[in-house]
Amino acid sequence: MPEVIFPGPEGRLHGRFQPSPRPRAPVAIILHPHPQGGGTMNNAITLALYNMFVKRGFATLRFNFRGVGRSEGVFDNGIGELSDAASALDWLQAQYPESGGTWVAGFSFGAWIGMQLLMRRPEVRGFISIAPPANMYDFGFLAPCPSSGIIVQGTADEVVTEPAVVKLVEKLKTQRHITIDYERIEGANHFFENEMDELMTTVERYLDRRLLSGK
Repeated sequence: MPEVIFPGPEGRLHGRFQPSPRPRAPVAIILHPHPQGGGTMNNAITLALYNMFVKRGFATLRFNFRGVGRSEGVFDNGIGELSDAASALDWLQAQYPESGGTWVAGFSFGAWIGMQLLMRRPEVRGFISIAPPANMYDFGFLAPCPSSGIIVQGTADEVVTEPAVVKLVEKLKTQRHITIDYERIEGANHFFENEMDELMTTVERYLDRRLLSGK
């Protein structure tokens, strides 16, 4: 997984990128949790998502938001981080201009940023959002949500409240032309510390089904 440095809105951004041998490979970008809570591209869930896409032949990028690790800039309450994600996706797509599709995956704060990125990028085919912080941030921008995807939530999450996530899912499920899957992981806390295997089995099964269907 080679290190990469690419230009962001406020300076250089540092990431890890795994190319694909296929010139028309699909691409995936992985977004990490809250920088002020210790979130980095090396977060366990972020890394697991990255490896999941790599194993399926995607050209896959994970990176540090501004002010994290070797990425330049300072935390910007989500506004700048969304611009960082857009710049990262620009860079990734430039490596694979004939890509067979784009996916976005994020955990917690990264899920919020990722779902905003969907609204900017109609080419995104699917998304994976783990513990999206619907009780902490406004998700009203998903009007309508442009892509089908999966949302996964732990029932014992002490940071993101499950009722807020369920309300978000129910709102998205009323929209036409997309399908939102919702999976609950019983007893899982915010970091899925004892349920990582179940979490990854859930999202891998979903991704494989989507890839097999070609949708």
